[in-house]
Amino acid sequence: MRNTATRYRRSSAALVVTAGLLFAGVACSDDSGDKADSADNAKTDPSGAANAPGTGGGKKVSITVNCKPPRTAEVDRKQWEQDVATFEKANPNISIESKDAFPCSDPTTFEAKLSGGRMEDLFYVNYTNVQTVLARGGAADISAYMEKTVPGKELRPDLVKYFQDTAGRTFGVPRTNYSMGLVYNRALFTKAGLDPNKPPATWDEVRAAAKKIADSGGGTVGYADYSASNQGGWHFVAELYSRGGAAVSPDGKSGTVNTPEGRAVLQTLHDMRWTDNSMGSKQLLTIADVQQMMGSGRLGMFLAAPDNIPTIVNEFGGKLADLGIAPIPEGKGTLAGGDGYMFNKKCTPEQIEAGLKWLDFLALTPGRGLNDWARGKTDKEPVGLPEPAIWTGAAAKSNIDLKAANANLPVENYASFAAAAVPAIAEPPNGQQIYSILDGVVSSVLTKKDADLDKLLGDANTKITQQLAK
Repeated sequence: MRNTATRYRRSSAALVVTAGLLFAGVACSDDSGDKADSADNAKTDPSGAANAPGTGGGKKVSITVNCKPPRTAEVDRKQWEQDVATFEKANPNISIESKDAFPCSDPTTFEAKLSGGRMEDLFYVNYTNVQTVLARGGAADISAYMEKTVPGKELRPDLVKYFQDTAGRTFGVPRTNYSMGLVYNRALFTKAGLDPNKPPATWDEVRAAAKKIADSGGGTVGYADYSASNQGGWHFVAELYSRGGAAVSPDGKSGTVNTPEGRAVLQTLHDMRWTDNSMGSKQLLTIADVQQMMGSGRLGMFLAAPDNIPTIVNEFGGKLADLGIAPIPEGKGTLAGGDGYMFNKKCTPEQIEAGLKWLDFLALTPGRGLNDWARGKTDKEPVGLPEPAIWTGAAAKSNIDLKAANANLPVENYASFAAAAVPAIAEPPNGQQIYSILDGVVSSVLTKKDADLDKLLGDANTKITQQLAK
C-alpha cells in the first residue's frame, strides 16, 4: 500500500490492488520505444553534462526503462527528458528508450507485457512485489555488477534487502521509500489549546488531543482513519506496528493480530469513535476523503507519509503553514515501503551495467535526477519533505544539506519526524489479502458501537492464517 503522492516521480501506484504476477516469456527488449529527444532537451538541461557519470565510449548498448512520467505530469516529464539528454551526452555509447505508463505497475497491463515478451530491461516494482518477482524467476541477478558499476553508494542496507533473495543475491535497487507518521493541523491544535510544537507521542495523547479538537467547535474532527478499499486494514497494520505488534508470525505461517497490541488498536478506535465522538459520524473513508478533510481545515490528525502534504495543499486547498508531521505514536515501529527498479533476467552484462549507470544518475545520487533539489525549487516543486531517505553516512548528509539549501516548504514543521529513529517494518506477506480481511474488522468497529472486538480479532486471525497457508 502507498499513500497517494502529488508528484509522479514520488508515487508508487500501490493503491492499485496488486495481482499475482506471471513471469513467463520474459525477454530483453529490442530497440523500439518512446525515445526522448536528446538533442532538443540538451538545450534546456539546467544541470550540465559535467555532473553526469560518463563512460567515454565503448560498445553501443540500448536499454528500455519504464515509469517515464506521462504527458499530464508536465514538469516531471520535462525533467526526465532533461536527465536522459544529460546522461546520454555523458555516455554516448548508451541509449535510453523511455516508456511512459501510469500506474507504473498496473497489474492490468503488467501481466500482458510479461506474457507477450514486452517487458522493459529496467522495470519498476513496489517493495511488496519484489519477492513475487523473484519467486517467478523474473529478474536478473545484479550482485556481481553493483560494486563494479555503482560502488560506495551508501544505500541503506534495510532497503537494499528488499531486493535480495534468501541467499543474499541482489536483483534490483531502491528508488524511493516512505514511512508513516502523524500528519496534523497546527492551526486546529492552537485553536484547541494544544501546543503545535508538541504533537502527541502516544495513542493516549492522540485520543486526548482528538477530543479537544472535536470539542473546539466548527464541525471539526479530531482524528480520522480509513476503513474501506483495503485501506482500513492497511492502517490497522500500521497502528499495530506502532504498538510493537505484528500481523504475521516471523515464519510467515500464521496471523498474529489477536494480541494485546491488536486489541489496543481497536479499543482506541472504538473509544474515539463512540465514547469521545472525536472521529465524526461519517465512516468507511478512504485516503481521498481524509485528505479532503485535512485540506478543508476540518481534521486534526491522521496517519500518513510526508508526501501527503503536497497533495493536501495542491489538490485539496490546504495551507502549508498549518500542516505538520510527527513520528508515529508510540514509535515501536512504522510501516514502510517504497519502490525501485529490477532488471529483466535476459539482459546482457552490458545492459545491466548501462542500466545501473542510469539508475545511479536518476535515483541513487543526491543532487541528481529525482534528487536534484535545486532544479525542483526552480521548477516550483515541493522541496523539503523528509523523504526519500535511501542513504546512510555522507550521502545521507549530502542529500539533507542539498534539500535544506533549496527548501520551499516549512521544514521546521517536519523536524520531529525527520529526527525520529523509528524502526521501519515492511508490509506483511500477502499484504493485500490481509488488508482485505482486516478492512472488515476496522469498518465494523467504526460503524457498530457494540462490535465484539475479541471475536473480530479472533476471526481475522484465523482467516489470515488460512490465507498464508494457500
